[in-house]
Amino acid sequence: MNSRQPVVKCLVWDLDNTLWRGTLLEDGDAHLDEDIAAVVKELDSRGILQSVASKNEHEPVRAHLTSLGIAEYFVVPQIGWGTKSAAVRRIAETLNFSLDTIAFIDDQPAERAEVSFHLPDVRCYPAERALTLMELPEFSPQTVTVDSRRRRKMYQANIEREAEREAFSGPDEQFLRTLDLRLRLRRADVAELSRVEELTLRTSQMNATGVHYSDAVLRDLCADPAHEVLVATLTDRFGPHGAIGVLLLDTDSRRWHVKLLATSCRVVSFGVGTAILNWLTTEAFRAGVHLVADFRPTSRNRMMDIAYRFAGFTDDSCECTASLPAVADIQRLHLIPEPRSLPSTMRFEAPDLGH
Repeated sequence: MNSRQPVVKCLVWDLDNTLWRGTLLEDGDAHLDEDIAAVVKELDSRGILQSVASKNEHEPVRAHLTSLGIAEYFVVPQIGWGTKSAAVRRIAETLNFSLDTIAFIDDQPAERAEVSFHLPDVRCYPAERALTLMELPEFSPQTVTVDSRRRRKMYQANIEREAEREAFSGPDEQFLRTLDLRLRLRRADVAELSRVEELTLRTSQMNATGVHYSDAVLRDLCADPAHEVLVATLTDRFGPHGAIGVLLLDTDSRRWHVKLLATSCRVVSFGVGTAILNWLTTEAFRAGVHLVADFRPTSRNRMMDIAYRFAGFTDDSCECTASLPAVADIQRLHLIPEPRSLPSTMRFEAPDLGH
C-alpha cells in the first residue's frame, strides 16, 4: 500500500502577485511571467487540476485570464470578496475531492494562515514557491496517462453535464437515457496498466481496499491465467470519461475472489458500480461459483461498503471464505450469486469470463 502523502489533485491559485505580477484592480493590468505560464501548463499535463481563489471583481479577472490565454486551465474559479478558506472548500466540494488532495498558493501570509486554520488538511505554499512546485513529490504523480493529460477537459465536460442535469425537469433515470452512456469493461493490456495503477492511487471513496497496485504487480496478475484484470471506461454524448473503474478478480474454480473493485466518484450517480457488480454476479452464477470480496474500511470508502451491501454481500461465513488466508484489516464479504439485470440507462459491453 502507498503510504505517501496523497498527490495533489487540484492546486488553487491566488491571482494578484501570485499567478501574475501586480494587482489587477489597482494597476489596471497584470503581467504573467512565461515561467509561471509554463508551470500552469506542465501541472495540467500531469493531470493536476487548477482553480482560482481571488478577492477581486469577477468580470475583469475573467477578461484578463482570457486575454492572457490561460482561462481554460482553471476549473470552477472562485472570484469574490469572501474568505479564501470558503472559496477553497467550495472548489473541493464541487470537484468532490478530499481536502488533503487540495493545495493553495498565495503571496499573503495572512491568507495562507486563514486557509490553514479553517482547512488544516489543505497544503499551503507561498507565492515564491510557484516555480519549484513541479519538483515536489506531491505534484509529481507516479503515472501520467492519456486520461491524466485530458483530465481537465473531462472535468469541464462534467460541469456542463451536471448543469444540464440540474436544468432537466424529468426523472433522473430519464435524464441518464439522454446521455447515451456506454460502459465498456475489458481485459487490461500492457498499454493500459498505467491507467489501472493510476485508478488504484487516485480513487478513495469508491475503492474497496485502498490498496495501491504497482505496475509490476499488475503485470504479474495479467500474466496469471487465474486472475482477471479488468478496466472500465465510460463515454457519453459529452465525450469520454476515460478509465473510471478497475476490477481485480481471482477466478479460482471454487469461488471468485474480488481482490479490488474501485470506481471513480465522478460516475457514481450514473450507476456504474451497480452495473459492474450486477454483471459480475450474473457471470459468477453462470459459472456456478460463489463470490468473495475483500473490503478494508478507510476514512473515505463508506460508499463502497454500502455498494457491496446493497448488492447482497454479507459477513456470512462459508467454506469458500474460510479457505482464504487472513489478511490484516481485510474483511471478507460473501455472496451466493443469482442472475441480475443490467441498468436500462446505458449500453454495456464486457468480456466472457470463460464459464
